[in-house]
Amino acid sequence: MNFLVTGGAGFIGSHVCEALLQRGHAVWALDDLNDFYAPALKQANLRALQALGRDFEFVQGDITDAETLEEVFSFAPFDQVIHLAARAGVRPSLQQPALYLRVNVEGTALLLEAARRHKVRKIIMASSSSVYGINARVPFSESDPIFTPISPYAASKLACEALGHVYHHVYGMDVVMLRFFTVYGPRQRPDLAIHKFARLMRDGQPIPVYGDGSTARDYTYITDTVSGVLACTEKEFGYEIINLGESQTVTLNRLIEVLEQEMGVKAVIDWQPPQAGDVPITYANVEKAQRLLGYAPQVKIEEGIRRFVAWFKTTQG
Repeated sequence: MNFLVTGGAGFIGSHVCEALLQRGHAVWALDDLNDFYAPALKQANLRALQALGRDFEFVQGDITDAETLEEVFSFAPFDQVIHLAARAGVRPSLQQPALYLRVNVEGTALLLEAARRHKVRKIIMASSSSVYGINARVPFSESDPIFTPISPYAASKLACEALGHVYHHVYGMDVVMLRFFTVYGPRQRPDLAIHKFARLMRDGQPIPVYGDGSTARDYTYITDTVSGVLACTEKEFGYEIINLGESQTVTLNRLIEVLEQEMGVKAVIDWQPPQAGDVPITYANVEKAQRLLGYAPQVKIEEGIRRFVAWFKTTQG
């Protein structure tokens, strides 16, 4: 099949492209290579994909540019679109809310419209566990009320979920919204905690910890997330929202302990007050993913950090 993967040069996107190519699909990756983090890291991801020698094309472009999208959709009759392009991160969205809404919401609207015009019937889109906000119910279930986001990023992802429903309801498109839970692993963005902490620990610098370290996250290893994404490509759903998490929680203090063990370095902690927009816990109920996708996450935090650190030391140590 022909796949368009937006954000295909990024962390999750490059792994999704790689898995699709290994399954024999043709893949076009669309990415603007913006400077949210060093574009050289994305370019390295692209070189790794190109080195596979498979049916892969890269297009540099912005999803907020309708003309660019029109050109991209003219390249091939895409069977499916996997939409991962977005401005990511809770804390940066507090500084640039308009940018996050423009890229994430307007960009998604333009992409959906281009897909409709070119008769693409199926779209898989990245949402986020951040849409749950401060949720008193744990683990988080797709049926939980989610009308209290606490960051512009979360609000933008909620809007994308609503847009996806519109295009399913009005135009009959098959739309799956995947709520990702703190994905980590090789190629992880350098601003995210695990990668950031590893780099600072290697350099003997203090790591910033906001709050008392008791906040907990459902860390999900990249191969488990990709397995869920690819399972979505294999059947029709109508419109569904599905959690993709590990369904295990790890406190920040425990995460640091595991990193210390694998890095062989004692972390120096720079204690900071809690940050606005941060939630105390994320925790995925994955029963729906298990039922609809056969989803069964495999990689626990200790093994996942071991794999990440091996990659980190090989490429950046």
